[in-house]
Amino acid sequence: MESKTIDKATSDKISFITFIIIEFAEAFKMKKNDAYQYLKKYGGLDFLFKHWWALHTDDKYFALRDLHAVCYENGGKR
Repeated sequence: MESKTIDKATSDKISFITFIIIEFAEAFKMKKNDAYQYLKKYGGLDFLFKHWWALHTDDKYFALRDLHAVCYENGGKR
């Protein structure tokens, strides 16, 4: 069986998105799974996948603020 590895950019993307979902859950006092579902429902995940490179260079506070703003604009109530 052939072993597949992922490139550094993909690994960095996965690491950041995982990190920021956990941080979002903690910041808004949610369970991790609930945070994931909330971000998915209100466009936060799409925003993360599209803009992760820019978001990861900023302080996590600003990334969380931007995620919150995107979700709020898409109907999120938190």
